[in-house]
Amino acid sequence: MFEHVAPYAGDPIFRVAAQYQADPRENKVNLTIGLYFEDDGSVPLLAATQAAEQRWAAQKLSRVYLPMEGLESYRNATQKLVFGDQHEAYLSQRIATIQTLGGTGALKVGGDLLHEAYPNSQMWISDPAWDNHHAIFGGCGIKTNKYRYFDPQTQGVDFNGMLADLNHLPEDSFVLLHPCCHNPTGADLSTAQWDELIALLQAKKLIPFLDMAYQGFGKGLDEDAYAIRAMAEAGLEFLVANSYSKNFSYYAERCGALSVVCKDKAEVDLTLGKLKAWVRKNYSNPPIHGGAAIALVLTDPELFQSWEHDVTAMRARIHTMRQAVHQHLTRLAPHYDADYMIKQQGMFSYTGLSLEQILRLREEFGVYMLDSGRISIPGLTTKNVEYYAKSLAAVV
Repeated sequence: MFEHVAPYAGDPIFRVAAQYQADPRENKVNLTIGLYFEDDGSVPLLAATQAAEQRWAAQKLSRVYLPMEGLESYRNATQKLVFGDQHEAYLSQRIATIQTLGGTGALKVGGDLLHEAYPNSQMWISDPAWDNHHAIFGGCGIKTNKYRYFDPQTQGVDFNGMLADLNHLPEDSFVLLHPCCHNPTGADLSTAQWDELIALLQAKKLIPFLDMAYQGFGKGLDEDAYAIRAMAEAGLEFLVANSYSKNFSYYAERCGALSVVCKDKAEVDLTLGKLKAWVRKNYSNPPIHGGAAIALVLTDPELFQSWEHDVTAMRARIHTMRQAVHQHLTRLAPHYDADYMIKQQGMFSYTGLSLEQILRLREEFGVYMLDSGRISIPGLTTKNVEYYAKSLAAVV
């Protein structure tokens, strides 16, 4: 039936991860996949989610369909977490939020809605970007393009290049942005740069779509949401996708949300109806298990405190590994500028290595990173961080 269809080439992240799994060496290092690992190499199951799951299961509720938009408690708690419970946009009820199948599902539903409303508009995505961003929006029928973002010389944000590219976009163009912990580079805008960018987006009448998959992994739960809250305060109308996979260590439950900041409550009602229509055309209803547990954690003060403590600990471990790599490389390879490790933030870091160097790391040392040079920091531990630094020093 499908002999004429081109085969799927596979995801580049999972392809390299599979090479790591097949490597028989004991001292191999996996810096490919975006999972948070503890220092012992395990993926944590947080105490708050375990308690919430048990409490919810004990109620022995029927497993009837959720509404298309998802659990009301989940949606409301998400708005409080992302925007703040004292933010004008939240208090005036001008945010339409739905529960989605992870952050990826939020991007897809948001992309479908945007393409319906603006069929001739195109999406502009940072260069470099998470590869799946182009695939998701392309699957919505939206043509995707790139804007300058990363400066390989400074290993930070090419802010002037970014502004120059966005300044030339036609009205109603879509712009994908990362509020914190940029994937794949780890290079983020400062608050002052966000303020300048927001003014440009408003003046050019562009439509921002913010993808926040790592809230709490940069500077803190509130600090990481600065761009979203400032954008809403400035009066922009925009979309936000957020994911609970990383900060809840809840990957398999596929919990995310899509929020649309509107001009008023009447537009919220219209937008929510359109979002429900697109959900119905896709998966009809979100699942209940993970959403119910997250809703309990976010609304119960004791569980929330436990979760926030774990997020702080995860962020601290990532920071510690960045500091350790920087210290080792400063000693082992003084000619190599490793400052990017402590300037970038979040789970990912862009090393700037050439493909030749990356292949040497795999073949000679069993150190696996993506072909782009992106590494996932939580793959580093107190046991392998020095070995990673020594391996890197050998190829630079």
